[in-house]
Amino acid sequence: MNSEELREQWSRVYETVIASDGVDASQATAFLSRLQPQAMSDGFIMLTADNSWLKNWIEGHYVDHIRKALREIHGKEYVVAIEVDENQAIPEPTAATTARTTVPEPVPAPATTQTAQPIPEPTALEKPRSQKGASISESMSDTMLAPMSSLTFENFVIGESNRMAYSMAVAVAEEPGRSMLNPLFIYGKSGLGKTHLMRAIQNYVAETRPKLQTVYVDSADFLSGYVEAAIGHDRQKTSFKTFKNRYQEADILLIDDIQYLQGKEQTLDIVFQIFNTMVDQGKQVVLSADRAPKNITMDERYQSRFNMGGTFDIQPPETETKLGIITSFVEEYRTSSAQGDFQFPDEIARYIAENSSSNIRELKSAVTKVIYSMNAFGADDITIDRVSQLLENHFSGGAMKKLVITDIQKQVEQYYGISHPDLVGQKRDRRIAYARKIAVYLSREMLDLPYNSIGKSFGGRDHTTIMYSVRDVEKQMKQSREIREEIENVKKRIKEM
Repeated sequence: MNSEELREQWSRVYETVIASDGVDASQATAFLSRLQPQAMSDGFIMLTADNSWLKNWIEGHYVDHIRKALREIHGKEYVVAIEVDENQAIPEPTAATTARTTVPEPVPAPATTQTAQPIPEPTALEKPRSQKGASISESMSDTMLAPMSSLTFENFVIGESNRMAYSMAVAVAEEPGRSMLNPLFIYGKSGLGKTHLMRAIQNYVAETRPKLQTVYVDSADFLSGYVEAAIGHDRQKTSFKTFKNRYQEADILLIDDIQYLQGKEQTLDIVFQIFNTMVDQGKQVVLSADRAPKNITMDERYQSRFNMGGTFDIQPPETETKLGIITSFVEEYRTSSAQGDFQFPDEIARYIAENSSSNIRELKSAVTKVIYSMNAFGADDITIDRVSQLLENHFSGGAMKKLVITDIQKQVEQYYGISHPDLVGQKRDRRIAYARKIAVYLSREMLDLPYNSIGKSFGGRDHTTIMYSVRDVEKQMKQSREIREEIENVKKRIKEM
């Protein structure tokens, strides 16, 4: 089941629950909208909450309603598992919650108040609230004063795919405000560990320099706070100043998922003002996004300033890094469940690592699902075949199951009529070089592998060469419909293997 189908299934369940007799729809929405569906198969669904309190509350008040809804929809009983994922991104709104959670950007207050027009009071549906279900003031308090202490540098699994970003995050935590790394901009696909590194910076500073004020905020919460300040402006003329001071008086400011603000020019302008004030004062700013600054739709002056310090990406983890993540997660389970003798078979861990996507949350939910199965049916009965059936259609994207680079190379060689030694060799004949770029691009796009891993399979080419090939093909695809169709034909041959 891919991610879109999973969200659709959860949306049906969600709608059924809030429409049930005896359920307060507004209260249920506040809690259930904070859950993310991670996996679903025949008779099983896994959901994640962003903290233990929420998990316990939902288990005590809503799990029976969720089971009933699943039974009504599918005609069978379901096991409902809820786990805590403190690194969880803000869920995308379902059709049922769009009206409740969409936060409109306010019209900015003029520089002077003499001719200021009143900012209209939002309707009940527009009234802003935290995207995570709490009031704005509660949300701000949580993000500023309660760092997620479990996300540290010590339990961040380091691999070639994230080593540079990790090293720079450590450097910022140890010496915040250095001009070479101010701001620090970390980017990469969802689920690769950006938030973990930002929280690790926060926790390290809190432990080693407790006198420094460190503020972490998600961009969605930042926008909500800005909307609240706008609404309160007519009643309290200092609301905008209070809002800005809340951030720029900090010594270290960490803003997560900055791409969420693209298209919201007024909010971006406030971020920019805060950013400039802090950097000019030698205070540290750390930003994260799911793409590089140049690929975020915003004014060039923002891109230039956000890119003026250190910009580092986190690439999809290679197999060995994923194995390390699985080992760390299983050890965490042993500790939290008081099952010190619990053993997770090495061959099962490797199977999951080799067949999983790049998303670490999906990787962890796969391990959790296997652990549930081992506890329910006995650890001695677990086999590769059993795990294969259990995780069928579990991963939403990224690495394609049982597909390796040599498969892609073989199909490209057949399609373009060239030999394998020529494809991976040093010949620069135009026809061979073109086919080589296509094979490199498909290896990146279909397998989600780091550039250096791909380079090793193409004659030991370096990271920069592979990255250039990928970007060159992407550029050609944008300009030529024929090339897009050609690549789709090759992909179809690969998928049909």
